[in-house]
Amino acid sequence: MEWHLCIVSNPEILYGKPHIKGTRLAVDLILEKLSLGESFEQIIESYPQITAANILACLAYATAYLRNETIYPIAA
Repeated sequence: MEWHLCIVSNPEILYGKPHIKGTRLAVDLILEKLSLGESFEQIIESYPQITAANILACLAYATAYLRNETIYPIAA
C-alpha cells in the first residue's frame, strides 16, 4: 500500500495532522473508529467521501510510523 498517495499533512489543515487527501478526516480519527470496532462499511457510510483504500492507507501509515519509532528505556 502506497499510503503517501492518500495521506498528506498540511500545516493549514487540522494543524498539520496527517489526514486523508482531499478531506479533513485525520488518520487518528479513522484509526480510533477501527479500534472501537467499526467496520470499513460503517466508516464509509459515515464518511462517504472516503474509500476502503483510504482506510487501508491509514493503517499502512500507522504501520510505517510505528515501524520507525525508537523506544528509549526510562530508568525507574
